Amino acid sequence: MQLLPGFRDFYPEDCARRNYIIATWREVARRYGFVEFDGPMLETVELYLKKSGGELVGQLFDFEDKGGRHVTLRPEMTPTLARMVIARERDFKKPIKWFCAPQFFRYEKQQKGRLREFGQLNCDLIGESSVAADAEMVALSIDMLRAFGLDHHDFVVRVSDRDAWKAFLDAHGSFDETRLAEFLQIVDKIERDRPEATEAKLQPFGISLEEVRAFIADPGTHFERFNALAAELDARGLKGFYQLDPTIVRGLAYYTGLVFEVFDRKKTLRAVAGGGRYDNLLNVMSDGKCTLPAIGFGMGDVVLSELIAATPAAAAKMKAWIARRHAADVYIVIAAEARRADALGLVQALRGRGYRVDYPLSSVKVGKQFQAAEQAGARCALVIGEEWPRLKLKTLATREEALVELKELPALLGPSHLSPVSPVSSSPGFLAS
Repeated sequence: MQLLPGFRDFYPEDCARRNYIIATWREVARRYGFVEFDGPMLETVELYLKKSGGELVGQLFDFEDKGGRHVTLRPEMTPTLARMVIARERDFKKPIKWFCAPQFFRYEKQQKGRLREFGQLNCDLIGESSVAADAEMVALSIDMLRAFGLDHHDFVVRVSDRDAWKAFLDAHGSFDETRLAEFLQIVDKIERDRPEATEAKLQPFGISLEEVRAFIADPGTHFERFNALAAELDARGLKGFYQLDPTIVRGLAYYTGLVFEVFDRKKTLRAVAGGGRYDNLLNVMSDGKCTLPAIGFGMGDVVLSELIAATPAAAAKMKAWIARRHAADVYIVIAAEARRADALGLVQALRGRGYRVDYPLSSVKVGKQFQAAEQAGARCALVIGEEWPRLKLKTLATREEALVELKELPALLGPSHLSPVSPVSSSPGFLAS
């Protein structure tokens, strides 16, 4: 049986890497005062039609369910977030600061950095229109990547403002709200399209490619909001992590002002993250009942994983994190099979105190048990033999051994990594306390 194109299997080592990414996302988001939310994996297609005007419909994994409803696996989170906020916006103090890190699905051609199933961090700040909110979100995106061991030599946030392009069109007598999205699509592809093709696309607007390039090279005073944003970011010590880039416009029409994308400095990957203001979206989706400004960004796990793997410092940090979360703290070696019942009691007691413990499920030679302990990444082995209730404690890294009493184990093993649970009646000695 073959894996579906664009999807992934997560073997234990892959799961460990994914867990590292999600754990880091959660840690940094909470550091900024964001709280986690989630929504259903299945939504109505109507939700995306209302939000994007059909821009995403061609990429949906959509079908008719048994109730005759036209539904889809979620391709992104913003429509779900908007629906949830609209339903209960009076229940939440503003600004609303939410994040999530679920799986998404898009039926599109898979390529480097893009799959049909992917994990994505989404951070959104709703109910605040100030530049301070813009700076908070850009700073959050920067700190997200810094937390993985990346720095300004590895990535840059390229910032722009769609309102500045509105002003540009207006100055050339070509501004039309209905055509703005079409014009911005041309700007978005200006670095990729042939000059003659771009020139042809600009003709209906009465604007030349030379004029567009001149504006990009010298945007003048049109990007006043960027200057205010830069002052906020510089005050945080983040100068060098961002730059003004008027060619960044974002593809979706619902963006209203400041937009930004994060790229690797070597320019070998797709955008690592991207987002911006969508101040009118809740108003549109609620038919005017809910009017709240908003800004958010998304960061996908596929491109981020590639960037981490390509950056030695970041790859080493991930490896160290995974190593600290090895499968076992302690491996119970049963040297005397007659003492298996005592070993099981000790296993349960140690697990109850929060230690990660493994042991042989059947009678196995002692040598193979020690091999299993090494493979499990255990820090030490507890050997249960005829000396019981005393037992041997062997530190696997140094090969040091000592004969110890049960009551000495907590001090010798050190603090546990997991939360303890209520002891069971069979817990030996003081370990039940």
